[in-house]
Amino acid sequence: MSVNQPPEFVKRQQPDADAFLGGKLSIAQPEKGFRAGLDSVLLGASLPQGTRQLLDLGAGAGVAALCALAHEEGLEATMVENNAEMAMLAAANVEANSFTHRATILKISATATGAERKALGLGTDSFDVVIANPPYFDAGTHAPDPARAAARHTDGEVSGWVRTAVSCAHAKGEVIFIHVAQALPQLLAAFNSRMGAITVLPIAPRPGMAASRVLVRGRKGSKAPMALLPPLIVHGETGSEYAEPVRSILRGETRLDWQDSK
Repeated sequence: MSVNQPPEFVKRQQPDADAFLGGKLSIAQPEKGFRAGLDSVLLGASLPQGTRQLLDLGAGAGVAALCALAHEEGLEATMVENNAEMAMLAAANVEANSFTHRATILKISATATGAERKALGLGTDSFDVVIANPPYFDAGTHAPDPARAAARHTDGEVSGWVRTAVSCAHAKGEVIFIHVAQALPQLLAAFNSRMGAITVLPIAPRPGMAASRVLVRGRKGSKAPMALLPPLIVHGETGSEYAEPVRSILRGETRLDWQDSK
């Protein structure tokens, strides 16, 4: 099912839209609660060229999937979002960026059962790539805003998200998650039990600093060994300017190169 958003909701949200990919995208986000940024842009830029069918689990306002659609002309995206208002906002953003012919929004939990997914037409073994930016704060540190809490808090269990992603990917499909570095052990356990060719890309704020985020990629049906890449550095040693290639990715000029993260 696609989400039908009421006109007054679109009117209320769109004037506060943020520019992404150097102005290629205009994406409205909630004034309060979780607002997507670098993590979502990197995730949207992480797909291999030639991807045709994408599933975004926990899509929120749709930033990651919309970035992917902007990068890949032949791509079709399905966005899964359990929060009704965020699902409607994602639908509004899809329309505002003229991607209605290439995107579908489904209101359903990322950890819904196979029967629940099937009832909405979300099939198994269907997608070239499945991406996700799961909730990542510990259960004991909830944000005061309910929407932000829903987007950002979890008990640390990511296996349900990975299980859904692998189920929905086709026989040789890829699964790509971005998460906090502290979640890497859980991610590796969930990925390793279901996929091969696992690639870990640490994301560090500055040179010489510990990684704060990780991008983890796996391939269904593969038995290839794991690879740990050099870190992707977000900023230089000083200042607020973005380092390359992050700056080019944020401008929409390039995509993430998994082979050369320096």
